Amino acid sequence: MYGMMEVRRIVDQLSLSERFRDDACVLFESGQDAGLLHGRTIEGMAAAAVYAVCRSADVSRMIEEVTSVAQADSDELTVAYAALNRELGLETGPIDPREYLPRFADRLDLGPEIERRAREFAAIVVDRNLAGGRAPSGVAAACLYTAAREHGGDLTQRDAATVAGVASATLRSTYQDINDRQGEVASD
Repeated sequence: MYGMMEVRRIVDQLSLSERFRDDACVLFESGQDAGLLHGRTIEGMAAAAVYAVCRSADVSRMIEEVTSVAQADSDELTVAYAALNRELGLETGPIDPREYLPRFADRLDLGPEIERRAREFAAIVVDRNLAGGRAPSGVAAACLYTAAREHGGDLTQRDAATVAGVASATLRSTYQDINDRQGEVASD
């Protein structure tokens, strides 16, 4: 019962729909029935269920966003998510970096022209498989950083990386890949 209440609370805090709440509750119950709570916290499993449902629905929510409203930390969520994914065979594909652009652009106070150009960069990165194991949030931040530099903005790598929850080095490597492909981006 407590686990379901925690799922509901997290879903409400993230402003997700009733469908997400219902799906996350079903997933939590499935994990409980499969014995996945053994050795894991109820709070971590509740947070992982919400995160997994978001991933399955291609809704971009970073682990940090979920844990900021959950009563679990990122380690608890990650361990529980891995167990759910492994034992229940969740259908979660990679998140498209473009999903993060509007939210990150808003947090970084970037204009629509920068977001639009970042979307073009992200399309190239996705279409040419340049993301190669990088966090989609970091790819999105690098695309925004690249677009802001192109438009003469004063966005720093640190600020862009912080919004995405990645290291500046991660952002730099994607930024470099985009710059290396600049001709392709301009001609597309």
